[in-house]
Amino acid sequence: MTRGWWLTACAVPLVVLPSSVWRIPAAFGHGITFGERMYVVLLSVASELLAFAAIGLVARWGEVFPRWVPYLGGRRVPTTAAVVPAALGAAAVTFVFTALTVVSEIRGTTIRGDELPSDFPGLAGGWEGAWFHLCYTPLLLWGPLLAVLTVGYHRRRRRAARRAAEA
Repeated sequence: MTRGWWLTACAVPLVVLPSSVWRIPAAFGHGITFGERMYVVLLSVASELLAFAAIGLVARWGEVFPRWVPYLGGRRVPTTAAVVPAALGAAAVTFVFTALTVVSEIRGTTIRGDELPSDFPGLAGGWEGAWFHLCYTPLLLWGPLLAVLTVGYHRRRRRAARRAAEA
């Protein structure tokens, strides 16, 4: 595994982190219900965990199940068991955070098509708006980075399988 692949994989959780950093304090603002707080915190934690899973596309635990995993520990991870979810995730994240976000910014609506509220952070202007865009813009890279890692993982595993078959 080259350094470039490792850096790409490590970049995935790092491009997701700023949005979580922005969301968490907002969850504890005035007028936010307990359910909304839990949603925002769980969304932030879940998105970081999903982003961290990209490291499995370059790490040993992405090719061989760790020993502590019941029934599967020590066995090879089927290539399709990693490639299919990663490819679907890359497509979904690219669609949501790249296509829909750009379209909704241009149209001035939410992703669902509703009119943006007047207190929407991106409309605030000044430092508040700049901070919002600075924290959310890196999410545009999540899908493309995951797609690159998925293709690289698939090619690497296919080459390894070919070499094993020839030996």
